[in-house]
Amino acid sequence: MAAKNQNLGTYLAARLVQLGVTDYFCVPGDFNLVLLDQLLLDKRLRMINCCNELNAAYAADGYGRARGIGVVVVTFTVGGLSAINAVAGAFSDDIPLVVISGGPNSNDFGSERVLHHTIGRTDFGQQLECFKQFCCFSTVIKSVENACSKIDEALAKGLLERKPVYIEICCNLPAIEHYSCGPPRSNMNIVAQPSNSKNLADAVDALIHVLDSAVKPVVVAGRGVGKFKAQEAFMQFIRASGYAWACMPDAKGMLPESDERFIGTYWGSVSSPCTCEIVESADLYIFVGPRFNDYTTVGYSLLLSKPKMLEIRQRDIVLCGKDVFHCTRMSDVLAALATRVTKNSASLENYQRTFIPSGEPLNLNQPDSKLTCNVLFHHIQKMLTGNIAVVAETGDSWFNGQKLKLPDGCLYEFQMQFGSIGWSVGASLGMACALQGKKRVVSLIGDGSFQVTAQEVSTMIRFGMNNVVFLVNNYGYTIEVEIHDGPYNNIQSWNYCGMVEALNNGQHSIYTKRVETEGDLIEAIRIAGTRPDTFCFIECITARDDCSKELLEWGARVASANGRAPALESSSMRGIGGA
Repeated sequence: MAAKNQNLGTYLAARLVQLGVTDYFCVPGDFNLVLLDQLLLDKRLRMINCCNELNAAYAADGYGRARGIGVVVVTFTVGGLSAINAVAGAFSDDIPLVVISGGPNSNDFGSERVLHHTIGRTDFGQQLECFKQFCCFSTVIKSVENACSKIDEALAKGLLERKPVYIEICCNLPAIEHYSCGPPRSNMNIVAQPSNSKNLADAVDALIHVLDSAVKPVVVAGRGVGKFKAQEAFMQFIRASGYAWACMPDAKGMLPESDERFIGTYWGSVSSPCTCEIVESADLYIFVGPRFNDYTTVGYSLLLSKPKMLEIRQRDIVLCGKDVFHCTRMSDVLAALATRVTKNSASLENYQRTFIPSGEPLNLNQPDSKLTCNVLFHHIQKMLTGNIAVVAETGDSWFNGQKLKLPDGCLYEFQMQFGSIGWSVGASLGMACALQGKKRVVSLIGDGSFQVTAQEVSTMIRFGMNNVVFLVNNYGYTIEVEIHDGPYNNIQSWNYCGMVEALNNGQHSIYTKRVETEGDLIEAIRIAGTRPDTFCFIECITARDDCSKELLEWGARVASANGRAPALESSSMRGIGGA
């Protein structure tokens, strides 16, 4: 006989706790209510009720970035399909996100009945089929007998492949007591597949020959270094080699920028000063975990040559466009290279000879002058410490954020591959929950993006989050303006501080301030610093055409790539730099 509260729901809760989860994000609906009851029995978990499923899934994404796994609980179809955009974004960024959906009563499958919250058909598989496109594993639990094994399989798959998974649970099952649903007897053992030893040895021999033959090699870190937990091995290789190294834009914040060999962001024509020149003039560039897409290549305009490129990927290596080694784990390759590579600091010395530090904004230290983005981010830079986590929204915050010099311990997250505007509001909630009591989340959000998901600010306030939100109000979708302008890039002007105050409704202590000058900004940041436990919202008024020079350049190149004429064979789609 099963013990009391030994059921599918309590088993799922125990497994999540084992994996380091302390918060899950949800929107209730009649198909998931009994499941939520069972999750609430485990006091080690906190339920974060969100305003809608899209925001809840964004929050789970942000939580997963900080904790390694995030969880969202939704109801059937009307809830799940609302969340799916955020799940697709998590898939694109390799975030293990567990989607748990309530489902129809197990007796309704095959009954030819039509149910509410469906599209009116007697088969109920539409949501499952949709999630299969954005999850590495999907399952429907229709019986308690095999529920726990299905849960374990889903969780293991998601963690191993670093992708979302989908678990649909029939609404009549979560509270049924069953002997198989007792507390897990052991932790889940998630072990990545090791390298093939022979392939690894052969690959390292070949790589060392190429590396030691190069005159001025340089390293560029891609997002894979962080996603596949190779940071320590990467820095071992950098210290041993002495090579100058840069990061691709989507790797920002994954490695210590205080390292003396770090030369900035490599992003083609919108790179950090002198970084593009050092990388593209090297006789050998080693890319570790890169993702080359139209955004990271600035519209396929990088001046890179495959015969001069080494790519160290998650589990394979591409050697100068002419040889490939498989079954070689990134961290194993880097660690092995660190023990054999010959030190060569030529690229770093070249950078140090050519680098000229950027100056300060011309209108800095003019308290009564109108606020500009350059001045805004100058002061944001000054407030960064190792106790801060930065979340940058899609838009000009991408480019201004890249120029921030991150202190050791300062986290940085943004969603570059999927680029879904509004992501940062929910993600800021999730990261704040994951880091509560450890780091303060500073969010950089444009006004257009904020309008998509603004209501989740109420959840941050409700649960006592101490986020600092910088809302850049420039009256529209600035990033879209620079790619292709039109009346569709205009938005209704809101009273943003008034809206946040309305969401709070006088129930909690919060701080809001609309700033139009540098003096206003300095005072608002000072007050936010004196209220470390308070949600702070700072609306920053800037001119509509005030954006970074990098956005201007990047927007023009991406627009050019988008506007290419149709062709039967387009070679520019195949090359890294369009050649």
